[in-house]
Amino acid sequence: MEVKRVLVTEEAKEIIDTLRQRNGPLMFHQSGGCCDGSQPMCFEAGEFRTGDSDVLLEEIYGCNFYMSRDQYEYWKHTQLTLDVTPGRGSSFSLEIPMGVRFIIRSRLFTDAELQELSSL
Repeated sequence: MEVKRVLVTEEAKEIIDTLRQRNGPLMFHQSGGCCDGSQPMCFEAGEFRTGDSDVLLEEIYGCNFYMSRDQYEYWKHTQLTLDVTPGRGSSFSLEIPMGVRFIIRSRLFTDAELQELSSL
């Protein structure tokens, strides 16, 4: 089984489907900023400009998932799972008006998983 850096829950997929119907193609970005912390932000694809300071971690459920390079250095040993929870976040992410917010759950990769990732 292929090791993935980012997974997505069924609940998050449902929200992505709704947002995609309303807004078209989507993307995610997770910064290391003090305001958003570990809350991933959902934007219309291309709305958030990425550059050399960002890493494309994975395509999840048809959406590119980026992380700031600095944040990635801290999290490169973890598998992330995009999930959703009730409540209003304090960001410009597209799901906020729905009364939910995307969140990240994480776990450390095993040594075997890290070895597989390094061979990709």
